[in-house]
Formats: sequence, C-alpha cells, structure tokens
Amino acid sequence: MTWMITGGAGYIGAHVARVMAGAGERVVVLDDVSSGVPERLPSDIPLVRGTSLDGGLLRRVFAEHAVTGVVHLAARKQVGESVEQPLRYYRENVGGLTTLLEAVVDAGVKRFVFSSSAAVYGNPPDADLVAEDTPCAPVSPYGETKLAGEWLVRAAGRAHGLTTTCLRYFNVAGSASPELADTGVFNVVPMVFDRLTRGEAPRVFGTDHPTPDGTCVRDYIHVGDLAEAHLAAARRPAEPGSDLTVNIGRGEGVSVRELLTVIAEVTGDTREPLLEPRRAGDAPRAVADVRLAAKALGFSARLGVREMVESAWAGWCLRHPEAVRG
Repeated sequence: MTWMITGGAGYIGAHVARVMAGAGERVVVLDDVSSGVPERLPSDIPLVRGTSLDGGLLRRVFAEHAVTGVVHLAARKQVGESVEQPLRYYRENVGGLTTLLEAVVDAGVKRFVFSSSAAVYGNPPDADLVAEDTPCAPVSPYGETKLAGEWLVRAAGRAHGLTTTCLRYFNVAGSASPELADTGVFNVVPMVFDRLTRGEAPRVFGTDHPTPDGTCVRDYIHVGDLAEAHLAAARRPAEPGSDLTVNIGRGEGVSVRELLTVIAEVTGDTREPLLEPRRAGDAPRAVADVRLAAKALGFSARLGVREMVESAWAGWCLRHPEAVRG
C-alpha cells in the first residue's frame, strides 16, 4: 500500500509520517506548508505542496503515487480563531474533506483515517471518563467541523465501501526529537514555556473547579504515542463500509497544578503561577475512556507527562536558546 498523509509536514503529521515510514509503509505527504515545516520530513518521503481543496492535484497525486489509503490530518485547528473565522473553518475543514473524499472515491482508494478531536464532545458531562458514546455537543466552530467531518467520513464509507477510522485526540504534547517539536504557541505546554521565556509567571484559569486541587483536569498524550495510534488504525483489518471511532489518550487525568509542577521541575523555573478567574466554557474534567482503542486497535499509550514535558522543553530550547538559563 501507499498512504497519502495530508498535513504530513505539520507537528503531528510529521510524527505520523515518520512512524509509518519507519514501520515499512510507503508514504507520500500532501501539505500546503502554511504551518508545516518541510525539514521535518526525511528526504525519502515525497512532499507534494498543495491542499485538500485542490481536487485536480489530489487525483494526480493518487495516480502518480498509486495511493491506496489516506490519513487526513490537514485542517485549521485553533478554537479561538474558529470563533472569529467560522466560514474559513467550514470551507477548509469540511469543504477540503469533501473534495478529498470525492477524489478518494474516484480513485478507488478504500482506506481512510480521519484526524478528529475530543472537541467534538464540547463540555462533557460530569463523569470520570469520556467514552465514545458520550453525547457530542461541540462548543466552537472548530469542534463542529470535526464532528461534521466524522459524519461525512462515515457516510462516504458506507456508501462507497471504504474502511474508515476516526481518531478523537485528547491533549497532545511532547516530541519524538527536538527538531519535530510543536512550533506553535497555542497549547498549554508551549504557552507556559513562552511565558517563562519572557520572564512571566504561568497563568491558571480557575482554582475553584470541582476537582481535587480546584484546577481543570485533562488527558495528555505524547505525540509519539499518537503517531503509533495512526499506524495501528492504518493497519486494522479492512472491512468495506465499516467505521471505527475511538478516543486516543492515556485514560489518566492531570490537573493544571500538577502539570505546572512537572514543568517547574523540568525547566527549573519555580515561580508561582498567576491565579485568575475561570474561563467561560472550560470543563472541569475531560479524560478519555481508552478501552476501545486497546480492544479494537491494540493501542495503549506508553509515555507519561514527564516525557512529554521533557521532550517539549528540549524542542523549545532548540528554537529559543534564550530560554536556557545558566
């Protein structure tokens, strides 16, 4: 088989491309490099510059590289930006997926793995774990586009005999190597690193949540483990028209205070955080039920929060040498 990975020069995508290629899968990457970094990819993985909105380009790539499966990661993914630019998010995330699936069907490609998100759940009900049958009620246009994408993938799979898998990521952190680290400052770990590098204390939004220490609890997964989950999804037995939708996390909750303690230990910066009021819409707890991933994919995360923070810090310091204090 040959797998096309859309968004494969991105933070998550490059990890997926490397893991799949390293496991012996043939891989070609499609990326418009608007946020992707071509240097993340080894020279033996072909990179085609373009978007999933370009149906003609997709058909040429499928033909030239004999593509038989797709891993679709390319998408806009910032919650706040999606609130400000909902039309752009629906056009690129849902419109791009529609164009891609049309090309998939035309080319006779029969396997499709979709990068979804725990954002489809919105603010999940008060429960220890969020299972795949938890009602979906996204609270942002970004989450809406991911849920609509799942619906579209499943419908196309049923209608055209595709084997489809939707992976609902929880909170992704870490890096397999410093040069592959996240270059954005949108997720909690790099946001804390950014403030520390600028000599500012990290911020904690809400200390009165109904959690053991009053701060929000989240499920964090190392990006290297997440890449392994994609490989497992790509290799699950083909079953025309079947769909599998699974949570990808560790199944363990980490509070904001606990995360900041690990960050302080790794960075050596122990300044006290600024305590601020809750943000509207923040769920007190969101931790994945990961039993289905283990059962259906044979996948379980291996790396813990310290490995995530240590590897993310190494990548941050590579790009921000001023962050390293003697």
